[in-house]
Amino acid sequence: MAQIMNRLEEGVIAFLLAAMTILTFVQVVLRYVFNAGLVWALEATTYMFAWLVLFGMSYGIKAGSHIGVDVLVKLLPGAGQRAVGILAGFLCMAYAAIVLYGGYVYVDKMYLLGVEAEDLPIQRWVLILILPIGFALLLLRLAQATWRILSGRQAGFRLADEAREALHQLHLDDKDRPNGGGTR
Repeated sequence: MAQIMNRLEEGVIAFLLAAMTILTFVQVVLRYVFNAGLVWALEATTYMFAWLVLFGMSYGIKAGSHIGVDVLVKLLPGAGQRAVGILAGFLCMAYAAIVLYGGYVYVDKMYLLGVEAEDLPIQRWVLILILPIGFALLLLRLAQATWRILSGRQAGFRLADEAREALHQLHLDDKDRPNGGGTR
């Protein structure tokens, strides 16, 4: 089940990115080559971007690709890192639950009002349904990560480490240079 959810999440993200890129490319060609355009393209791209971001935030938790400032947390012993991770997990889950509830209320109001999108012939509630979906997925991923910390399988939240990745990339680039990248 988890594997299906992972693949579905990745597939939706890839589809949205591809659809946004293609639609934007078509719009540019229409505008600059044919002096025409699709009236609904900007709104569609905006909603697709919102869906991409809100799907991506839960995927970022799963993949450990969110950035964070954890320099002080890394100075703590293992038990301290674990305690901070658990606290952060519960605080983030509380935030996600609050926004999930607010998103549900907002979608419900749009459904009851029957408001349509500006340029798309679609009910707005359908387009903003990603709010509760995205935050429900985020809540699930945060609960999974917090459980891994509580069960001792992880010391804290996995975060992206841009500095380490940049140094690693610099080291790889040096290997491609003559003389191993020694002198320039």
